[in-house]
Formats: sequence, C-alpha cells, structure tokens
Amino acid sequence: MLFGLDGVEIGLIIVFFCLFGGILSGFPVAFAIAGAGVISFAIIAALDSAGLLIHQAIDKSSPEFAGLIAEGVRSEAISIFRYPDLPRIAEPVFVSGWETALDRNVSFIVNRINERVLAGQSIETLLAVLMFVLMGITLERSKIANDLLTTMARVFGPLPGGLAVSVVVVGAFLAASTGIVGATVVTMGLLSLPTMLRAGYSPQLATGVIAASGTLGQIIPPSIVIVLLGTLAGDLYSAAQENRAQLAGCSDALTLLGEPAVVSVGTLFQAALLPGIMLAFLYGAYAFGYALFNPSKAPAVELGSTNSEPITRSEGLTWFLGVPAALIFVVIAFGQLNVVGSQNVTVDSFSDAGQTASLRTNVSEQCQASMIELHGQEKWDAAVAEQAEIDAAGGVAQAVELTDEERAAALVENIANAAPIGTGVAVGFLLLALTLAIARGVAPTAEPLPLLIGFAGVALAFIIDAVAISPVTSAGATFLILLIPLAMALYGVRIAAIRLSKNELLRVVFPPLVLIVAVLGSILGGITNPTPAAALGAGGAIMLAAYRKLADQNRSGRIVLMTTFSVIIMILVGINFDLRINNAEVSFESYVAYVVATAAYLYSLFGLLFALWVLYAGGVLTPVVRETAKVTSMVFTILIGSQLLNLVVISFGGEHYIQQFLQSFDNEFKVFIIVMLVLFVLGFVLDFLEIIYIVIPIVGPVIYGGSFDPKWVTIMIAVNLQTSFLTPPFGFALFYLRGVAPKEVTTAHIYQGIIPFVGIQVVGLAILWFFPTIVTIVPDLIPN
Repeated sequence: MLFGLDGVEIGLIIVFFCLFGGILSGFPVAFAIAGAGVISFAIIAALDSAGLLIHQAIDKSSPEFAGLIAEGVRSEAISIFRYPDLPRIAEPVFVSGWETALDRNVSFIVNRINERVLAGQSIETLLAVLMFVLMGITLERSKIANDLLTTMARVFGPLPGGLAVSVVVVGAFLAASTGIVGATVVTMGLLSLPTMLRAGYSPQLATGVIAASGTLGQIIPPSIVIVLLGTLAGDLYSAAQENRAQLAGCSDALTLLGEPAVVSVGTLFQAALLPGIMLAFLYGAYAFGYALFNPSKAPAVELGSTNSEPITRSEGLTWFLGVPAALIFVVIAFGQLNVVGSQNVTVDSFSDAGQTASLRTNVSEQCQASMIELHGQEKWDAAVAEQAEIDAAGGVAQAVELTDEERAAALVENIANAAPIGTGVAVGFLLLALTLAIARGVAPTAEPLPLLIGFAGVALAFIIDAVAISPVTSAGATFLILLIPLAMALYGVRIAAIRLSKNELLRVVFPPLVLIVAVLGSILGGITNPTPAAALGAGGAIMLAAYRKLADQNRSGRIVLMTTFSVIIMILVGINFDLRINNAEVSFESYVAYVVATAAYLYSLFGLLFALWVLYAGGVLTPVVRETAKVTSMVFTILIGSQLLNLVVISFGGEHYIQQFLQSFDNEFKVFIIVMLVLFVLGFVLDFLEIIYIVIPIVGPVIYGGSFDPKWVTIMIAVNLQTSFLTPPFGFALFYLRGVAPKEVTTAHIYQGIIPFVGIQVVGLAILWFFPTIVTIVPDLIPN
C-alpha cells in the first residue's frame, strides 16, 4: 500500500486536493469542480494501472465471513470497520479496470443530467430556483432595501443598538422577499454601514451584524438552499428508508414506518420558518445586549418619526394593538363556537372507506421485532387490537355508492352542522376591519365618519351572512346579498388607504409584505408547491419594481394597481365559482363569472407586459435578466460538475467506504454529530453549493437512514451551511462586505465582527438539537 494507506483512502485524498486546488486556481467554481473530477480520475486511474493503489477488501470466501452470514448478519452490514479481524484480499480500486469505470461514469452522468437538469421529476422543483432568483434580484433593483433600511432605522434607532437591530429586521425581511445573500449584504453594507459608523458604532459590531443578517436568506423561506437541499433530501430519505426497511426484515418503508417515506420542499419551508425567525431574534438580542454593556459602541440615534402626525402612547396601543387584537380574538372565539367555520356541504357519491390499523401487523417476526423497537410495544399492541377489531367486523369496510335518499339525508345533516358565517367571508371582512383600525391609529385627529361607515359595513356583513345566507346559497347570490355592506366597507377602506399612505413605515413595508404573504402563505398553507408560488413571487416583484420605477419618474402607477386588483379578482372568482363552461348544464352566474375571470386574466396579462416594458425602458429589466441567468447558470453548472465529481468518488469505492465508516459507529447520534462537524469545517473552504451537491449525496444515505425526522435533519444541515457564508477565509458574505466597506473598516474588523455571530449560529444549532419541536411544530400544525 502507498504510504501505508488503503487505496480508497488515497483516492479520497487525491479528490479533495484536486477540488481544493481547483477552487484556489481562480477558475469559476462551477468549472473547477468538473475539472477536479476529471483530473482526480486521471490521477487515480494512472496510479491504479501502475499497481500503486491497493484496496484491502474483506475476503467473502473465507470461513469467518461465512460464519457471520450464518449467524444472521447481513452482508451489507459487514465492513472492515465493524469487523477489522476478518481475512482480507488485496485488489485494485478499479476492480474491473478504469476503462469500465469511465464508461459507466459517462453513461451515468448523461442519465443523471437528464434526470436532474433536463427532464426529470426534480426539474419542476429546481425551476423554483430560477423564479426565486428572479424575484430577489428584481426586488433588489427596485430599491426596496433602501426604503426599508431608512424606515427601520427611524423606528429602532432610539433604542440602544437600534441601528444594529434595524439591520437584523431588514435582513430578515429581505430574506423572506429576496433570499439573495450577495445582494442583501452589498445593499446593507452600502446604505447602513456608513450611517452606523457616523453614529459611533463599533466597526466590529456593524460589519458583523450586516454580514450575519445578510445570510438569513439561506434559512428563512423562500430559501434557495432549502429548495436545493429539498430536492436531494426527498430522494435520499426515500431510498435510505427503503434500505433500512429491508435490513429490518420488512417489505417496504411504509410497513416499517407506518407512514410514507417522503419529504417535500414545501414541508421543509414550513419547518424552516421558526428556526429562521429564531436566528434573527438571537442576532437582534445580541446586538441589543451588546449595546447595553457597551453603550458608547452602539449608541441610540434619533432619526425622526415615520408618521405624518404625532400619536400618543394610548392611541398607539389602542388602535395598533388593542382593537386589532380584539377583532382577531372575536373571530377566533366565533370559530370555537362554530359561529364562524366551513360551509362546505358537499356530499360524496360514495361512503367513507373504513379505517385501517395504525400499523401493518401481518409481517414477519424480524419485521415485527424491528417495528416494536421503533414504535414501542404499546403502539404495536394498539395496532394489533385495532386489526383484531377490524377482522372481527369482517375486514376493512369498502366504499359503496350512496343512494339518492342517503345523499339527500347527508346533505341535510351537513347543512344543519355548517357554521352560520363562512370562513372566507369572516377572514375577508376581518382584514378590512383591521385596515380601518390601523388607519384610525395613523390619523387619530382625522374625520372618523368614513371609517365608521366602513366598520358598520363589516358588522352588517357578519349579520347578513348569519341571517340571510345559507350554506347552499350560490356564490353569485352571496355576492349580491353582501354587495351593500361590501360597498360600505370598501368606501371606508379607500379613505383608510389614503391615510395609511401618509405613514412611512406602512407605505414602505406593506407592498413587499403582501408579496411575502402571498408567496409564503401559499406554500406554508399547503395551497400550492414552491414552483407556482415562486412564479407568483417573480410576477409580483416585477409589478412592485415597475410601480416604484413609475413613482421615481413621477408617472401614475394606476395600471399596476389595477393589475393587482385584477389578479385578486381572478383568484377570488376562481375559488368561489365553477368556471367549467364546457359542462352539459352551465348556470347564468357561471357564465358571468367566466367572463369576469377572463377579463381579469387578460388585464393582468396586459399589466404584466406593461410592467415589463416600464422596467425595460427604464434600464432595469436587462440587468435583472442577465444577473438571473448568471446565477441560475452557475447553480445548474455546479450541479452538473458536482455530479461528475461524485461519480469519480463512487467509481473507486470512496462513497461506500465513507458510508461504511459512519455506519460502524452503530449510534446515529454520534454519526450525525460527526457529519455536522465535517460540514462545519468544510464551510471554511467550500461554498454551500459544493457541500450540498458533493458531500450530502455521500453522507445522506447514512444520516437519512436512521430514526431522525428528515425535516429536522435537513434544517440542521441548512443552518450549518449558513455558517459557510461567514467563516473565513472563503466566507462569501465577508467578500461581499469587504468590497463595499469604506477604507477605515479593515478586514480584521470584519473577521472579528463575525466571530460572535458564528457562535450564535452554533448556539442556534444546539437549541434545535435539544428542542427539535421548533422545526417540526409548524409542519405538524399545517396540512400538506
């Protein structure tokens, strides 16, 4: 053996040094990775052909190996790490020759590119990357960060460390709306760093909080990291659990787990929400605490009010907190009393099928033992009792077609049980009422009559819905019945909108906030998957940027506003009316709804094209498209190059060797800690994309093949990868900030500034380790 090392170990070392050298070579990373794969394969093949790389493999023909098999040990579980005393045989790392490995690699890389890049199942999810990048770059070019930083500085500036806290808030806000680390760090570095330095802030605190806050886009959804990780995690978890089930003696993962072995990007977005907010809170808490102990290095700064007229504390508490909280509480209380709720009275043509047992019980003895070990004896006994009860009743009840009389009786029962006020009406008018309440707080001295008319319309709508509208009332009739209270409420909201526009905070925060709610709400609520939501976000960002551009040119943005309302109308009509006009019988209101939806769609399309023209004429669209193409091309090129490098590692047995080493610990906690430490160290020298596409496919079958929740595993990895942006010497956020920092801020200041925030991220990982429900609670509460 060369240098006393196993041939596979030498191959792994060669791959690492080729990759590291390629990154340091100055070539674009995407091409350096592919080049590292080609060069490392050539070196390993040459050494193997010269007989210098010898792998000490277990002799499977030995009596000792046969004895382990006879004892019931599966051959997959036998490795040189678990059983170092087994007889071995020397063989080359390319058992069939490097020519065969090369042929297999070329064929595999072509198939993998077709699967992951061109036409596979994951391509739709990967398209979300392009859309989110377009959304982020468009919003960044629309100067939204400028307004947010200025406004938040006025809000938080009077607090100790207020400017630093405002940077954290804006960083979290931009993370949820753009998710582009480079754009966020550069923008905040240009705008807030000089202001913080002039205010007497420590350069270390100022640079640290800017760099750390800029990386929040990697964990707060919509996150490109989570999209990319999610496409891998789904495949890795499914395959790993199937293999685990086979080793446990079960037929498939569904039998062993009692649930499908799937994890989606949308579910991961739900899981990442609270951890992202937690990290932002920890950053802000550190900045505030630092200011309390070092007031001279993070002083309070008064930058003026964000409201057009003075507001007393009691008025602010009443209209910004008390009244909105009371309105929300009343609607929630009505929901608990079934006054507000679903009015869906649809009756299925077939009866419900009978419930199956919580676990499959007709399994082998080995599978039964494995299921009891996984789920516990109590849950297994419960499943056995459930299955016995089902068998005694003649088996699982099959769905049967209901008669006309049964359907009519079920309809009457559903109508009787339906809530008097529909959830949609309640939520819609609640939002109008909240708008009216906040407008009153913004301008407490203004004429209250228009707002009172709006409140009266909201109250009248609730009363009319409870009294005059039944669950079987058609959508068209419901609209006509509620037309007067809706007109009263909208009259008040129109006046309220004018008053709200005079508050700088609301004027700046509201447009991107609506976009964030629309995109994240549709994903987190399980309404749609990330790709359509990303398309919605990209279109909304274009509209928002066009409106801002028109405002800068002192031109009317009415077309953009009308387009926004057209989209809302199109969505509402689509939800509440049956637009299938090719049915045998179509009602008059369905025809009207179809015409309205079509008109709204055409106007929305016109408005989007108009917005694109505004951005193109203003010189914004061209650089946005060019930058989007560069970023997404980089991502997909790295994906291809990393697949090539992975195949090199697989071809000489490196992947299998690493997995056997990790599995030899027989303790998934130890294995996961080792993997997390390796990822943390690799973050010092590798970008998150290289780690995702090179390292995760190798260690994924091990860390996703245990009993850990895949959502928790993925979010822990994502938070760990976030540190790769901050850790020197190759932390990208540090490079971005260094490029825009003034001369008096040294590289040493930046490095010193990020150290506490790297520590905070480690603390965040520890919190998620000891309290995994922070990750799992939102997916458990929200249907998928």
